[in-house]
Amino acid sequence: MKTLKRIVTIGILSAFTLGACSAPSSHSGVEGKFESIKNSDIQLRAFLQDMPKGGDLHNHLHGAVYAESWLDWAVEDGMCIDPQQRAITFPNGDGCGDFPTAKNALATDQGLRNEIIDMFSVRDFIPTTGWSGHDQFFRTFPLINAMPHRFGDMLADAANVAGEQNLGYLELLHTMELFETILPMVIATPMSGDVAADYDTLMSGPFGKALPEIIARAKANLDAAEIRKNEILACGTENAKPGCDVEIRFLHQPVRTLPPSVVYAHTIFGWHLMKEDSRFVGTNLVAPEDDFVALRDYKLHMAQIDYLYENLGERNVSLHAGELWLGLVHPKELRFHIHDAIKVGHAKRIGHGTDIVFETDYKNLLIYMAENEIMVEISLTSSDAILGIKGSAHPYEIYKAAGVPMAFSTDDEGVARIDITHEYMRAVKEHGVSYADLKTATYNSLKYAFVDAETKKKLIDSLDARFLVFESKF
Repeated sequence: MKTLKRIVTIGILSAFTLGACSAPSSHSGVEGKFESIKNSDIQLRAFLQDMPKGGDLHNHLHGAVYAESWLDWAVEDGMCIDPQQRAITFPNGDGCGDFPTAKNALATDQGLRNEIIDMFSVRDFIPTTGWSGHDQFFRTFPLINAMPHRFGDMLADAANVAGEQNLGYLELLHTMELFETILPMVIATPMSGDVAADYDTLMSGPFGKALPEIIARAKANLDAAEIRKNEILACGTENAKPGCDVEIRFLHQPVRTLPPSVVYAHTIFGWHLMKEDSRFVGTNLVAPEDDFVALRDYKLHMAQIDYLYENLGERNVSLHAGELWLGLVHPKELRFHIHDAIKVGHAKRIGHGTDIVFETDYKNLLIYMAENEIMVEISLTSSDAILGIKGSAHPYEIYKAAGVPMAFSTDDEGVARIDITHEYMRAVKEHGVSYADLKTATYNSLKYAFVDAETKKKLIDSLDARFLVFESKF
């Protein structure tokens, strides 16, 4: 069978879905309904919004929160507004100093509120000379701040948006204990580039000694956030909101644009956190893949992950890889990122994978991904906003033809001003995705989730039942 797949994939990359999750057969009536309304945007929206969905496996918690929520929390918590930068800032001993409080700045100035929302997102954004969607997208994050206790509010926000879309599972990418703890502790630690020696250096220093305490604090903060989330959503009461029904797990996310000592130490922290807390089910490097430091250290980061994987034990790895395009970087950077993420970094899933056709020997790489069920997290709006890649320029059809499993995800839905239903709609409108394809992608989003086997079975059983109810309407 593998030989047949190799011949067919290399020869014509024909459109079949070997290796993809097989969804239960669709009711003929629902497929007919889908075909009859797929060219009407509003009817398609209503149909897909009601359609049961599995999981969102690529969803950054900070990017998932809409600007309006950040502003509401800023007002409630006495935060400040930098009117020139259009940023939320923390008060100090003198309050906000020369800056207005968020409450005063936003109370009557709708124009300022609109400008901040635009700065915190890609709403109404139009690229101009010297300022691209890529610039706008990544510029948002330094402008956003909230008090630490808002972690639970963020969870409630993301969970409820998911629940209202009939989504059953979220894997939220989230960074803990980095800037306030690990970065100042290790930033001056010299690294040799020998990942084994550097591991020993980090673990024998202050970081290694403090690691148990850091992990304990992270777990306690997550405990408190979950309690807060459940309170906000009234979970367990007759007034429970849709987000209460969404199962949530987390992916640890080191920031790949920081110095090697910081990336390595934070990755080590995540490796131990995943072992000690089942709510953290995987890891993923984040930040712009085209950043100078991220490019310079790409192979080093893969080697760091490989060392931990081989010496501290296997963990689930999903990596942003190939979120690049011709013209954004030197062509040499397009040749190996996806390959190395899989072959060196042990990635079981690839985030974006946009530049796949530029990879050296990409056809054999596609075969390997199909045969080993390396799933691709497809974020259509994100690829459009950041890279300008959409429609037939996007490699969706390449992956589908090769039999590589895929699932749709939002990436940063608050920044992009979207939801998961919107991504399903884009798949239909831009790629002619059928109802059966959508259903397969929905099941893939649970099949390739990093959640434990018992919970995964529960989620898939629930999805089966919800599809039976949904399809019986047609």
